[in-house]
Amino acid sequence: MSSWLGGLGSGLGQSLGQVGGSLASLTGQISNFTKDMLMEGTEEVEAELPNSRRKEVEAIHAILRSENERLKELCTDLEEKHEASELQIKQQSTNYRNQLQQKEVEISHLKARQIALQDQLLKLQSAAQSAHSGASSVPAALASSPFSYSVSHHASAFHDDDMDFSDIISSQQEINRLSNEVSRLESEVGHWRHIAQTSKAQGSNSSDQSEICKLQSIIKELKQIRSQEIDDHQHEMSVLQNAHQQKLTDISRRHREELRDYEERIEELENLLEQGVYVVFFPFLSLKEELQLSLLKLNNEYEVIKSTAVRDMDMDSTLCDLRLTLEAKDQELNQSLTEKEILVAELEELDRQNQEATKHMILIKDQLSKQQSEGETIISKLRKDLNDENKRVHQLEDDKKNMTKELNVQKEKLVQSELVLNGLHLAKQKLEEKVEDLVDQLNKSQKSNLNMQKENFGLKEHIKQNEEELSRVRDELTQSLSRDSGSDFKDDLLKEREAEVRNLKQNLSEIEQLNDSLNKVAFDLKMENEKLVLACEDIRHQLEESIVGSNQMSLERNTIVEALKMEKGQLEAELSRADQRLLEEASKYEQTIQELSKARDLRTSALQLEQQHLMKLSQEKDFEIAELKKNIEQMDTDHKETKAILSSILEEQKQLTQLISEKEIFIEKLKERSSELQEELEKSTQASRKIEILKQTIEEKDRSLGSMKEENNHLKEELERLREQQSRAVPVVEPKPLDSVTELESEVLQLNIVKRNLEEEIKRHQKIIEDQNQSKMQLLQSLEEQKKEMDEFKCQHEQMNVTHTQLFLEKDEEIKNLQKTIEQIKTQWHEERQDVQMENSEFFQETKVQSLNLENGSEKHDLSKAETERLVKGIKERELEIKLLNEKNISLTKQIDQLSKDEVGKLTQIIQQKDLEIQALHARISSASYTQDVVYLQQQLQAYAMEREQVLAVLSEKTRENSHLKTEYHKMMDIVAAKEAALIKLQDENKKLSARSEGGGQDMFRETVQNLSRIIREKDIEIDALSQKCQTLLTVLQTSSTGNEVGGVNSNQFEELLQERDKLKQQVKKMEEWKQQVMTTVQNMQHESAQLQEELHQLQAQVLVDSDNNSKLQVDYTGLIQSYEQNETKLKNFGQELAQVQHSIGQLYSTKDLLLGKLDIISPQLPSGSSPPSQSAESLGMDKRDTSSESSKQELEELRKSLQEKDATIKTLQENNHRLSDSIAATSELERKEHEQTDSEIKQLKEKQDVLQKSLKEKDLLIKAKSDQLLSLNENFTNKVNENELLRQAVTNLKERVLILEMDIGKLKEENEKIVERTREKETEYQALQETNMKFSMMLREKEFECHSMKEKSLAFEQLLKEKEQGKTGELNQLLNAVKSMQEKTVKFQQERDQVMLALKQKQMENSALQNEVQHLRDKELRLNQELERLRNHLLESEDSYTREALAAEEREAKLRRKVTVLEEKLVSSSNAMENASHQASLQVESLQEQLNVVSKQRDETALQLSVSREQVKQYALSLSNLQMVLEHFQQEEKAVYSAELEKHKQLVAEWKKKAENLEGKLMSLQRFDEANAALDSASRLTEQLDLKEEQIEELKKQNELRQEMLDDVQKKLMNLVNSTEGKVDKVLMRNLFIGHFHTPKHQRHEVLRLMGSILGIKREEMEQLLHEDQGGVTRWMTGWLGGGSKSVPNTPLRPNQQSVLNSSFSELFVKFLETESHPSVPPPKLSVHDMKPLDSPGRRKVVIHVSEKSRCGRRTDVNPFLAPRSAAVPLINPAGLGPGGPGHLLLKPISDVLPTFTPLPVSPDNSAGVVLKDLLKQ
Repeated sequence: MSSWLGGLGSGLGQSLGQVGGSLASLTGQISNFTKDMLMEGTEEVEAELPNSRRKEVEAIHAILRSENERLKELCTDLEEKHEASELQIKQQSTNYRNQLQQKEVEISHLKARQIALQDQLLKLQSAAQSAHSGASSVPAALASSPFSYSVSHHASAFHDDDMDFSDIISSQQEINRLSNEVSRLESEVGHWRHIAQTSKAQGSNSSDQSEICKLQSIIKELKQIRSQEIDDHQHEMSVLQNAHQQKLTDISRRHREELRDYEERIEELENLLEQGVYVVFFPFLSLKEELQLSLLKLNNEYEVIKSTAVRDMDMDSTLCDLRLTLEAKDQELNQSLTEKEILVAELEELDRQNQEATKHMILIKDQLSKQQSEGETIISKLRKDLNDENKRVHQLEDDKKNMTKELNVQKEKLVQSELVLNGLHLAKQKLEEKVEDLVDQLNKSQKSNLNMQKENFGLKEHIKQNEEELSRVRDELTQSLSRDSGSDFKDDLLKEREAEVRNLKQNLSEIEQLNDSLNKVAFDLKMENEKLVLACEDIRHQLEESIVGSNQMSLERNTIVEALKMEKGQLEAELSRADQRLLEEASKYEQTIQELSKARDLRTSALQLEQQHLMKLSQEKDFEIAELKKNIEQMDTDHKETKAILSSILEEQKQLTQLISEKEIFIEKLKERSSELQEELEKSTQASRKIEILKQTIEEKDRSLGSMKEENNHLKEELERLREQQSRAVPVVEPKPLDSVTELESEVLQLNIVKRNLEEEIKRHQKIIEDQNQSKMQLLQSLEEQKKEMDEFKCQHEQMNVTHTQLFLEKDEEIKNLQKTIEQIKTQWHEERQDVQMENSEFFQETKVQSLNLENGSEKHDLSKAETERLVKGIKERELEIKLLNEKNISLTKQIDQLSKDEVGKLTQIIQQKDLEIQALHARISSASYTQDVVYLQQQLQAYAMEREQVLAVLSEKTRENSHLKTEYHKMMDIVAAKEAALIKLQDENKKLSARSEGGGQDMFRETVQNLSRIIREKDIEIDALSQKCQTLLTVLQTSSTGNEVGGVNSNQFEELLQERDKLKQQVKKMEEWKQQVMTTVQNMQHESAQLQEELHQLQAQVLVDSDNNSKLQVDYTGLIQSYEQNETKLKNFGQELAQVQHSIGQLYSTKDLLLGKLDIISPQLPSGSSPPSQSAESLGMDKRDTSSESSKQELEELRKSLQEKDATIKTLQENNHRLSDSIAATSELERKEHEQTDSEIKQLKEKQDVLQKSLKEKDLLIKAKSDQLLSLNENFTNKVNENELLRQAVTNLKERVLILEMDIGKLKEENEKIVERTREKETEYQALQETNMKFSMMLREKEFECHSMKEKSLAFEQLLKEKEQGKTGELNQLLNAVKSMQEKTVKFQQERDQVMLALKQKQMENSALQNEVQHLRDKELRLNQELERLRNHLLESEDSYTREALAAEEREAKLRRKVTVLEEKLVSSSNAMENASHQASLQVESLQEQLNVVSKQRDETALQLSVSREQVKQYALSLSNLQMVLEHFQQEEKAVYSAELEKHKQLVAEWKKKAENLEGKLMSLQRFDEANAALDSASRLTEQLDLKEEQIEELKKQNELRQEMLDDVQKKLMNLVNSTEGKVDKVLMRNLFIGHFHTPKHQRHEVLRLMGSILGIKREEMEQLLHEDQGGVTRWMTGWLGGGSKSVPNTPLRPNQQSVLNSSFSELFVKFLETESHPSVPPPKLSVHDMKPLDSPGRRKVVIHVSEKSRCGRRTDVNPFLAPRSAAVPLINPAGLGPGGPGHLLLKPISDVLPTFTPLPVSPDNSAGVVLKDLLKQ
């Protein structure tokens, strides 16, 4: 054992360190453990052991059990993990399927793109066919390298490697985990084995033998299960391996077919190229090589994948897991994905290469698409196969489960049948025991009854004796008291007597208690006696019936005796025969009696069974009744809940209807407002038009003003000039210029007046504009208010639509997902577009290079025009492609939008349906609650009327305010009008003055028209100088009054006056400002007073509403109290009715007891017919004592009479019977016995039938009574439910009223808030109006001040003019007058200030009063709110109490109903018993009368019944035998089934054992493998590969950098070359053409000229014109040719064959010339040393290889690089760039490697003049 443990420890260490060796050792230990455990079962057990050891063993056994349970739990956990892994695998498979679907979608996109490219190809081909020249048939094929393919291929290969590595790592982790688990389990097994061995050493074998056996059996079962699972796993592994192999074969076959197709296509292309398309061949050669390389790589990858798959399968078969099968599936999926990627890459390459190919490429693409579809079909088939296999596996598992379930069900059925049989047997035995117990109890109760009666008699006698003793004692006491009353002795006696009396009283009380107890016992005994009496009555009935039967028999015998007396002589001979027959019949009858007794026993058993069945049925019915009651209660509760829900729905509906009505009203208001606003807008538009017209007029006036001002200035200048002239003129002629000056001044004044008029007009217009602006502002404010209201509506609408938005959010998420997919598609499309753009850019670069080359050397390239046209066409086609792609993208987006719209539409349809359903429900509900809606609508109407009144009040206030504002406005307008009148007066005065001046000095004006302008200018200057400041005036005064003393004094006084004037002006300004402030405060106070008044009105309206609400609540409350009182009265009435019912029930009970007593009295009378009449008299006396009703007496008398009659008849019959019995006593003893027996049996059967019929009738009656009761109860229930509903409706109505009141209050509050907001808005409007008014007043004042200033200035000017004439006195007077006027103004302002202060104080007083009122109203509001809350609480409390009382009343009602039902049942039972008793009595009377008539018939019927009964007995015997046969057959079948199942199980056990042995052998073989080492090696290999790949990546990056540097150099050199070769022409070409022209015959020279013209780009028409002008003329041709071709002549020398054949045709010569030109002797261009590469460089090698391949291909490849375009001759992308050097782009290689070296190739004479040149010549 220690060695075993050591081995286990070493195994654990190895498992921790090295996973490889652990599996072998662990599996070996497991096998050893199993062997040891099996050996332990066979070991012999020692004898008995002491108790201590036994206890230890039991403890160990318990531990082992717990461990076993723990191991079982571990097993279940592992199974759960297994299931979880399966679920993960399923998820992975679904992910892979999703990826496949995505790839399929990509393939469909590529197909669409391919179709577009095919369309483009068709267009290209049509374009190529349109070109007639040979040059146009040669396509400029752009060779695209398979760079993308190679990259994608490498990437895919690396991806496969990565996948294999991850799979290996995961498998390695699983191996480690499983090995750790195995080692842990082995350690646990070793531990418990050690414990078992120690327990064995102690000797625990004796007690634990059985348990060890159990454990061994459990282990075996577990092994069997494990082996079964291993077999299943192996089977699945084999199936999956086969599937994997089949898939691999299918894939390899498919690839071979694709290879063949590719080879066939290549051959076809080669054939096509042989026919003539030389230029297109080169890219297809590269294609073929690429395809071959890709196919080789694919084959290599498949081999690698196969090897990895085989390795993985081997590893997974060892671990017995399903993981690797799924990994194999994943690998297959990856392979298919890689294949798809490769195919996509190939398709892309083919698409790129086939952009400018011919029609043959379209066929190839069609074949590729077909192959793709075939591949997709194969993939779909594989998927279907996989799904089918999975379905089969699931079906098999389901079948297995179903089989096991069916077996279990059959076993359970068998067990149940056995239990039922046992239960039946037990029930039979119990019933028999109960019958015996009942019989014993009857006997005992009879005995005890007798004893109790005896004891009762004894007790009664004892009580009588005690009473007699008491009476004696009392007599003695009275006597002794009368004898001696005073003596002490008597006192002592009295005390003793009293003590004795007390004792006696105590004894009496004890005796009374005993008597009570005895009475109780006697009552119980009476009840038992009554039961026993009933049983006795039944027995007596049976006895009576037997006696009646015997009487009948005696009567029959009497008749027979009489017949025998009549026929004695005849029958004496036959008596002996009859005796013999009778003996035989007696024996037969005995047999029949025995058979009948057996049949009776059978029937009794059957009846017992039926009785049991009926009992069960009754119990089931009771249960059903209980369930029905529960259902009814549940229905009640549901009904209540539905009512509550309905009420809530009604309330919600009402709220909704309210909202709808409010919204409708609001919409109507809005419509009205919108119409009003539209009208106002129209008005405003008209006003704006007027304003525009006024503006235009104002602008015109401004212009006229400007012109007038200019004229004014001119006039002032002229005035100044005139003044200068006047000053220069002679003093004699002074009056005339003064007149002219006065005239001019008058004119100036007129002009000023005109100016003022114009300014006033401008101000008026500005006022009008401002008024209109104010109206506009008001309109805008009203619009904003409406917008706010609309916003509120929108908010409500948004709240309503929240649910819709929640629904739409989910759809939005789906749409977002779709948009994400669209964005992905867009990104892909953008990438493709970028690729296309890149290609386009390359295309454009090439076209640029070609265009440059064409410009430089147009002589070199014969096909330059065609190429440029083709390039243009290609660009256009690319643009078309881009457009098509854009259109496709747009269509895709539209489709997605349509999908999203469709989904949204569906959602909206669903929502509409739901809305319709909700509307239908609301309609149903509204139909039910019509009356409530009517009431509610009336209330709403009242509320709306109140609101309307409030609104009207508000409107009236607003109209008042508007009228006030209008009056103010009119006042302002009056003031303005007054001002205008004053201005008009001034204008009139000015006109008058001007008229005077004009009358005086028209002659002067006529004379001095020429000098006016100068004079007016000078005057203007003077006026400006005078009107600038007051200081200028002072300076003028000082200068004018120099040298005069009086003048000095005057000047000082003047200065002081001016200062006082300035001060007064400042004071006036201050006073005006203060006045404005006071005015604003007054206006504010007015506004506040208006607000307070509005609040007062609102509060009064609220108080009215609250009072109305309070009155309503009080009315409702009184109604509730009245209803409550009514309910209480109803409850009292119910209680009274209940008391009456109980009283009636008590009466019924008393009547029932009386009737039962009568029946008891009647029952002994019936058998005692022969008793003397004294007994009947006694019974009559007892009846007289008991009877309480006259009806019972009458019935009893009738019964007695009938009984007496019956007794008389019975007596007569008995006398007759005695006589006859004496005569035929000897003859009919035997017959009597036999007949009695048979008759008694027949009567018993009849009695049983009668009893059954009676029971049936009773049950029918009971059912009828129950149904009546049910109906009555249902009616009561419906009544009560209706009452409850009424009460609930009342409660709900009250609640609704309360809610309505609350809603009204809320509405009122909201309306108050709205009104407050409106008032605030109005306040803001008023403030704005006030501000505008203030502005207007300020403007007016400013204008007034301006007018005053202007007036003052004019006065000052006049005074200055007068000063020159009169002196300085006038000025002082004027100043004093001005001072006086200022003082008067100040006085006026002070008076106004006092008035304003008084007004202010008044307003403040009013405000304080209004505030007090507001506070008072607020206090009232608070009180009313408190009262409302109190009433609400009171209502809630009353409702709660009412609900509680209603519940209590309902409970009482339920209790009383139960009691009523119980009492009714008792009544029914008692009435039924009474009816049955009376019915039985009547039936007995009728039967006695009928029996007398039917005696003769019964004899015949008895014989028939005997025969029938015999037949029945035979049938019963047959049925019994059949039943026994069926039972035996059933038992045999069960035994057969059990035996078959046992055999099957044994076979299964044997098979499992075999499988377990096989598995053990396999385990031993599997231990030799070192999976873990292999996995580690593969991991190390993979790490090495990763390192290598990283190194390769670094090298490639370095090479990339080098290539980029090389590219830059090459691009620079190319640019240099392009710059150097600009403007150069090939001299050799031109020389050869020139010489060739002369060598050709003369009649063919025009062809040469045409060819040269076509090369030089000259049109045909121009060439023909030249030829017509000078046919054969050489002068022009020579000059033009020499001029054009002398620029660049190459150094190619002439060939001798050109000169030798001079007389040959021009076409031959031209072909030879071209052949010679295609092989120039010029060496290749020399490059720098840095650009050169060694000879063994990969690029050079590839060029050489290509050249050799071209030479090998047979003279097909005579490609002329001179004739070919640059794109074909020098491909920028190296087609053979698949080497280790990376992508073979031309620009990444040095020029020496890539540029053609023009080495001469062997030219065959057959193909020297190719198809291309022939086509050229055909032109």
